[in-house]
Amino acid sequence: MQPETDESTPRHDSDGRVRRGARRVRGWVCAAPGTYVWLLVLTVSALQFQQVPPRIRHVILHVDSTNLFQLAHHPLHVLVLSAVWTQASTLLTYVVLFHLFHVPVERWLGSARWLAVVVTAHVGATFISEGTVWLAIRYGVDPARMQYTLDIGVSYGLAGAAGVLAYRLVPPWREAYVIVALCYLGTRVVVLHTFTDIGHLSAYLIGLCCHPLTRGRPRWDPRAALKEVRPRTGKGAEAGKRPR
Repeated sequence: MQPETDESTPRHDSDGRVRRGARRVRGWVCAAPGTYVWLLVLTVSALQFQQVPPRIRHVILHVDSTNLFQLAHHPLHVLVLSAVWTQASTLLTYVVLFHLFHVPVERWLGSARWLAVVVTAHVGATFISEGTVWLAIRYGVDPARMQYTLDIGVSYGLAGAAGVLAYRLVPPWREAYVIVALCYLGTRVVVLHTFTDIGHLSAYLIGLCCHPLTRGRPRWDPRAALKEVRPRTGKGAEAGKRPR
């Protein structure tokens, strides 16, 4: 007699793989909850923003903007709300950038320290960039209407996370990372000389100043990581061969 086959085995294997995959995804998200909550809020706000008429959209952006006028009258309101707005056209870009910078930093430092870096960079860079606008208006470089200009988004917090992420790397990778970032951000300030580029450079420098928050955290050596994934050759490979 032929042995009976269990037709449910493939289904059980598939269910097991799905459950293992779900556990991995859940573990990944739970290791960076702040980042994914922020992404969820950005996604909802961006999709809702698309449904608003352009005239109302313009009003909302100006009310929630961290410009000089709003900072003088509603500082806490605009500092919070300016960090939860983005356009649908830039949402995918921020999803990628959040996974490149925010997720690694939150998984590495923990949610509390990550949040401290992000808030410090967002608030500090906002006041520095708007301070340059105030000086430009005061000395006649920019017109007075610049006090109502739009300054909204999540990029200052992102730049701060990119700055503190330098300490995740060991030398000389750390120095190379910092030099490339400073050259890029500094060039934008020199060439474009906008207050937002000044804000991005300031936020990155604030992130670099958050070094005390990284003490006691593990560092990463890209060279060692490459050696681990490199296929084994030489004696180790020959030892696994069976004689003919």
